[in-house]
Amino acid sequence: MSWQEATGVIFGIISVFCSRANSIWVYPTGLISTGFFTYLFAKPAVGLYAEAGLNAYYFIMSVYGWYNWTRQRNGTGVVEISWMNRRDWQIAIGIVAVGWLFIWFVLKTYTDSTVPVLDALVSATAWSGMWLLAKRKIENWVLLNISNLIAIPLLLYKGLAPTAVLTVILFIVAVNGYFHWRRIYRKQLNEPV
Repeated sequence: MSWQEATGVIFGIISVFCSRANSIWVYPTGLISTGFFTYLFAKPAVGLYAEAGLNAYYFIMSVYGWYNWTRQRNGTGVVEISWMNRRDWQIAIGIVAVGWLFIWFVLKTYTDSTVPVLDALVSATAWSGMWLLAKRKIENWVLLNISNLIAIPLLLYKGLAPTAVLTVILFIVAVNGYFHWRRIYRKQLNEPV
């Protein structure tokens, strides 16, 4: 394991725990992790170009999410957690479908990727999940875990065992995060937890 992968893994673990806790620190720690993973995945020896692009996207969405989470809403000082509405679902599914086809086409046409279909699917579902995280939608955990489930064997296949272990941790924390955010949502509504 390189020091870049180790740094990305450590800050990735910290970031996902911050996300689960609904802490704004998800974003600065995520910026560090995604920066290192963008570099790592783009190396020709690894060749997970869509994963590299995904991490670059995470970096940009972390900046957006950091800004969005600090905006004043309903006098609370933060954007509250909520469920997706019909329009959110349409956009999320559109991001997955269009993203998957676009990324697959780019990988197949312009790179030497040996796993363009799965690499594209991991990225497309994660793009959608990260967009939902920035909007503080509970369902972000579902989309991110679809991405995680596909990524784990892909990372093992590419010889990135520490990053696959990180992804297993992300999966477990995301399952827990889903239920934790549901409890936070109920508290926002002053419902019994």
